[in-house]
Amino acid sequence: MNQEKYANIVFFFLLVRILLSCENKAINDDGDKNQTPNILYIFAYDLGYAHLGCYGQKKIETPNIDALAAGGMVISQHYAAAPLCASSRCVLLTGKHLGHAQVRGNYEMEDRGDVWDCVKTKKNPELEGQYPLKAGTTTIASFLQQNGYKTGIVGKWGLGGPTTEGIPNKQGFDFFYGHNCQRQVWNYYPRYLWKDTVKVWLNNDLLIPGTAKNKTTLPEGGDPYDEKSYERYSSNEYALALMQIEAINFIKENKEASCFLYYATPIPHTALQAPRHWVDYYHKKIGDEELYLEEKNYFPTRYPYAPFAAMISYLDEQVGELVEVLKAEGVYENILIIFSSDKGSANAGGTDPVWFDSVKPFKCGLGWGKGRVTEGGMRVPMIASWPGKIAANSEIDLIFGFYDVLPTLCELSGAQTPDDVDGISFLPTLLDEEEQKEHEYIFYDFPSGGGQEAIRMGDWKGMRKIFLKESLMCICII
Repeated sequence: MNQEKYANIVFFFLLVRILLSCENKAINDDGDKNQTPNILYIFAYDLGYAHLGCYGQKKIETPNIDALAAGGMVISQHYAAAPLCASSRCVLLTGKHLGHAQVRGNYEMEDRGDVWDCVKTKKNPELEGQYPLKAGTTTIASFLQQNGYKTGIVGKWGLGGPTTEGIPNKQGFDFFYGHNCQRQVWNYYPRYLWKDTVKVWLNNDLLIPGTAKNKTTLPEGGDPYDEKSYERYSSNEYALALMQIEAINFIKENKEASCFLYYATPIPHTALQAPRHWVDYYHKKIGDEELYLEEKNYFPTRYPYAPFAAMISYLDEQVGELVEVLKAEGVYENILIIFSSDKGSANAGGTDPVWFDSVKPFKCGLGWGKGRVTEGGMRVPMIASWPGKIAANSEIDLIFGFYDVLPTLCELSGAQTPDDVDGISFLPTLLDEEEQKEHEYIFYDFPSGGGQEAIRMGDWKGMRKIFLKESLMCICII
């Protein structure tokens, strides 16, 4: 055999071997992708149980979120971890209920100084942020990160100030963009946002929300019925739009790897600052409204109902945009999308949960929503979508809570679920594959609001509210 012919044969066999290797690699890659799907967890802020069309809302339009529900599963008995921000988020990320959680309330740590002074906080990062998660805390992000995921958070953090061990980048997240401190979320036109550990300054004026110490008023001589009198309470760069850009960029930059994006949007927490096109839309739909001029509660606004509805529809618009990006980037078929809210509906800043019927069929209004262990404060929407994996138009009424999310995502990703978490995986329910383990009961021991406790067992719920050392017991059928 001559040398040229021999070389051709060798080349042929090498080429076949390379092609077979590539085919096997493609099969393995597909298999790996099936085993470790991407995860998008969209976490709204103060979104009530019935603020969405798929949960019965009639006045606010949410077609994109409703489409997620129609294409996936609605969990009708999903419970927040607590009726306040920080503790609920701590439980979600660590899988430990309030009895074991590090953060059990919104602790502003005022011993650091004047943490409520927006001017001082802008200059001094030591004054920013809430009680921090401890170094070495195991979170959803750290488990997924150890299992090969790229992890990111966009939106609100609230679990440790910029100079503490509690920042996202030390708690399992490769990327962070948004608000570190929940007090900064009171204004959607902030002076700055954080990108990882760097403060990103925005082209906005310093707007100071109304508090008991700092009252907000219209300009002297301003006509409260003239919308121009309220222009001082908006500025140039809208934080929610900037967050959406970063969320989309994170998806695009990590589409070749398994990724987890925790999109903790500040919507629809007041202040009532919303995109103009949506405000105009709802003003036309709702009609004339009473003024909201409360001086010590966020910002005044000419039309309070319209911007609140506008924020929820804007969030819905952003969800629709994210879905389109996922499809365009070729990752939509291999991503689990979960949509939920950190707690129930608020009753401040011009919102009106009674008018919107925000927690239907449950009682709402002052004392029945955010800040209370009632159904209106604790039961939240929960939608899960994964094309081809989760059956369309499915709905379940098993009882689950936030501390079940960590074991669910661990099982989904192949990460080892730790023994010391309190939750159970509801992945079998999502995939309809096997018998689902259920909670015998769920229990909340919540120290804020004067002291509150609740237990849900079967169709029964008991609540105990402790105010000024007096106890009020309530037992009801759900």
